[in-house]
Amino acid sequence: MAPLKKLDASNLSTQSQLVVNPSTFRQSPVMSPGASQTREDFMPDSRDPEAQADGFAHVRNAHESEMAEDYVELIAELIEAHGEARPVDIAERLGVKAPTVTKNISRLKQAGLVRREKYRSVFLTERGQALAEACRRRHRIVVAFLQSLGIDEVTAERDAEGIEHHVSEATLLAFEKHIKRPG
Repeated sequence: MAPLKKLDASNLSTQSQLVVNPSTFRQSPVMSPGASQTREDFMPDSRDPEAQADGFAHVRNAHESEMAEDYVELIAELIEAHGEARPVDIAERLGVKAPTVTKNISRLKQAGLVRREKYRSVFLTERGQALAEACRRRHRIVVAFLQSLGIDEVTAERDAEGIEHHVSEATLLAFEKHIKRPG
């Protein structure tokens, strides 16, 4: 896994590559010389401020649960594949250092999602197993939906890692309906 870069405008990801024309400050897709340059207009958000704030709060809450969801999903996979989830394997798969895993396992233990004795493997509690199964279900649905749109498997898996934490149950049901629709 590549190391995280410091946040700045040069490493922000966008739908299409964009360049900034310093003379006009208009963003335009990367084009060949002579091609016309246009920009995407920003449409004002028609929601009232409270509804918009609720939307942002929902995203912040999803970000807070991402770590727990990623860990329990991975722990379940490791237990299924190897009979146990060792912190060293968790660190390797997540691309983080062992102290980070130790700190996060402690948080998961306090939340009642895992059990572990010092210097032993990590196991899921019933609550942790239920969360892992829900995460796995969401992940599979999102991947299948993206693939149904023609996204390749590698990209669908990578993108699902972010989307799965932010998708509502209503959206998941719509994804499933789309997937099951006769093609």
